[in-house]
Amino acid sequence: MRHRIHVQSIAPSIEVAGEEFHHAARVARVREGEEVEVFDGRGRAAHGKVITIGSDALRIDVDRDIESRESPLRVTLAAAIIQLEKFELVLQKATELGAAAIVPMITDRVEIRPERYRGKAERWEKIVLEAVKQSGRAVIPPVGEPKAFDDIVKADGVKLLFDADAKPDAARKAEEVILLIGPEGGWSEREIAFAREWGCVFQRLGPRRLRAETAAICAMSIVAARYGDI
Repeated sequence: MRHRIHVQSIAPSIEVAGEEFHHAARVARVREGEEVEVFDGRGRAAHGKVITIGSDALRIDVDRDIESRESPLRVTLAAAIIQLEKFELVLQKATELGAAAIVPMITDRVEIRPERYRGKAERWEKIVLEAVKQSGRAVIPPVGEPKAFDDIVKADGVKLLFDADAKPDAARKAEEVILLIGPEGGWSEREIAFAREWGCVFQRLGPRRLRAETAAICAMSIVAARYGDI
């Protein structure tokens, strides 16, 4: 796959400086005349060629747009904050699988103390950006501020809550969905009752109980297949 570069906007000729220049020229070692892809993080991507490489910037000439690789379904993944290394895996894989947005979720049984994940926004955004580059996407999904389970459940729209013990409801057609994935300890009885009260659609991921990070990846894959992205 061609090297991919995040740019602020796409024009016939683009100058790339700063961190993206450093990574392209010093780490990936692109060369003059090499074909690359550029993307603006908002949905547009294009094919281009590196024309010149200077000491602190390079120039790319763009010749054509690239067809979107985005999902037809807008999926917001609301994932309970779990052990941070595993949560970062969820961020990476959810991005690769087409998540439109990711919300770190605070549930009754989250075991990670707030001071552990406070201040992680920049690191999480970098993980998502690298996953966007790797997967060929042109949209950078935002990672929201940590949000309480109750507030997410109260949101409008189709909310799919995955629980190993729940009797699954019939699937609904939708253009946008919110996927709710619980922590290692699962959902509390209060949360289950609250989700039913607010109209969540209960779903299962098969007969086996999955780890939280596996459940998030599996749910993203199933929803993508169900709505025609895979």
